[in-house]
Amino acid sequence: MKRFCVALGLAVATMTSSACGPRSASVRTAPTTAESNIHFTNNWATAVNVYVVQNGTETFVKQVSANTTENLPVRGVPLGSSVTLRAVSIDNKSQWDSNPMGLTQTLTWKVP
Repeated sequence: MKRFCVALGLAVATMTSSACGPRSASVRTAPTTAESNIHFTNNWATAVNVYVVQNGTETFVKQVSANTTENLPVRGVPLGSSVTLRAVSIDNKSQWDSNPMGLTQTLTWKVP
């Protein structure tokens, strides 16, 4: 019985020391994608929701308060894509659309 306990102890010690030993790990960063920014000025008396429209699909960017200028990051839309910018008042009574444009790193747009 003593031999069995010694053998069991050695087996457990061997398993735990190899399980807790150094591991090899590969660390990488995710590839970065270029991102566009809209320098947006809301001259309207109420807040507006800003969207990027690509191929008929609206992507919400941010809600901008009345009489405010903000830099809005555009994520998920590749640079160079043909887009239209859209601003909609929060009461849905007013809407502004830009002319179609190529998405560049920085766009400047204001409403109205």
